[in-house]
Amino acid sequence: METLNFTFATETESPAGKRAHVGVVGSGDLEVLLEPGEGKVAEITVQTSVDGYGETWKEVLSRFFSRYPSSVRVVIHDFGATPGVVALRLSQAAEASRS
Repeated sequence: METLNFTFATETESPAGKRAHVGVVGSGDLEVLLEPGEGKVAEITVQTSVDGYGETWKEVLSRFFSRYPSSVRVVIHDFGATPGVVALRLSQAAEASRS
């Protein structure tokens, strides 16, 4: 089990609309908990069952926040999800927070 923490600068103080929860922690999946943040940063904590993939997480999250530059706090509970599933769940959480 590994815990990773990331911070990404956002150009504006554009917080997410509301809290969002998508996905489930289960075989090959993950759960994303998103809530509005403060300031011009996105703060992400990843708790993953797969050690040694910090750089991969950083790249996937960096790509996501280049498209959705929102001020948010995100907690991800991962159970071996692929980068594609991570991107999908993050996009779902961003959309859920705006609806």
